[in-house]
Amino acid sequence: MVGYSATNRVRSRAFPFRRLRIPRWAAQQGTWRAARPAAIAAALERARARPAGNWFVLAGSGRIGSTEPFTRTVGGIEVVAWRTPDGRLHAGPGICPHLGAPLGEAAVDRGQLVCRWHGLRLTERGGAGWSPFPAHDDGVLAWVRLDSIGGEQPLESPVVPRRPALRESIAEVATVVGTCEPEDVVANRLDPWHGSWFHPYSFAELEVRHAPAVDSAEENDFFEVLVTFKVLPGIGVPVTAEFTCPDPRTVVMRILEGEGAGSVVETHATPLGTDSAGAPRTAVVEATVAHSRRRGFRAVLPAAALLRPLIRRVALRLWTDDLAYAQRRYELRSTGRFPG
Repeated sequence: MVGYSATNRVRSRAFPFRRLRIPRWAAQQGTWRAARPAAIAAALERARARPAGNWFVLAGSGRIGSTEPFTRTVGGIEVVAWRTPDGRLHAGPGICPHLGAPLGEAAVDRGQLVCRWHGLRLTERGGAGWSPFPAHDDGVLAWVRLDSIGGEQPLESPVVPRRPALRESIAEVATVVGTCEPEDVVANRLDPWHGSWFHPYSFAELEVRHAPAVDSAEENDFFEVLVTFKVLPGIGVPVTAEFTCPDPRTVVMRILEGEGAGSVVETHATPLGTDSAGAPRTAVVEATVAHSRRRGFRAVLPAAALLRPLIRRVALRLWTDDLAYAQRRYELRSTGRFPG
């Protein structure tokens, strides 16, 4: 990496910012030789082989409250989620068993779903031919287990990545939807070489220090990247980050060194179903858990509500580009034009 060294990394612990000497976009050193399609494809296949236990990310935890239901179609199944007065998360089929009313439009009364068509009450224990789905709230994300579409041996709880303590972090979730499949989203994240080319407004001086081989062993199945996050024109924050896939639909970026060490960005891809033309739709639910060992970070925790919109805006800007990348990959794959 140009201008990046161990000395800079140590210095960043005292002062995280550094001046950038960035060449013109077209004058960057090309990364296409390192970004080997076979290596990316092999990493994707290894991720797809890992168990998810039929768990799917439904939404950010904060999207689901106790006053009205939340609904999302996952793998073609309508799912309704809500909370009982004790704050516990519950989920079930989004179709009323009486005459098919949308339970996403139901009322929540004393922790029960009340259908607006005929007043049928449904509880977290089920009722009237209606059975709830297993649900899990990890404090950042809400999950639902759908055994009918997962096709795996069910797990009692989802594979939740290791995170910093939430009480000492700022967590935010951003969601976008595109025309592609989950593997296209994961493949995007398993190509870190595109960072400073495709997102020059956010990343500079990117170097992939470790990438798994095509036949990589499990302990070596990760990407380690040196990269500088741009914060102001000519000013950036250098970090070392690691990318891993704990399950087939998730990529986790963890900051190992530099400002924000311990912070994670989890990219979860949830299949929604197909649109009117039969094309697959996928929700990208990205959770950022920002953390810092600096004393000043604790001082800003009470202002987290003001910082969360900024975190979400950064994620959405990146996914404006990355979703186009994933959608393009799906278009080429589905028409037999994808290289290789």
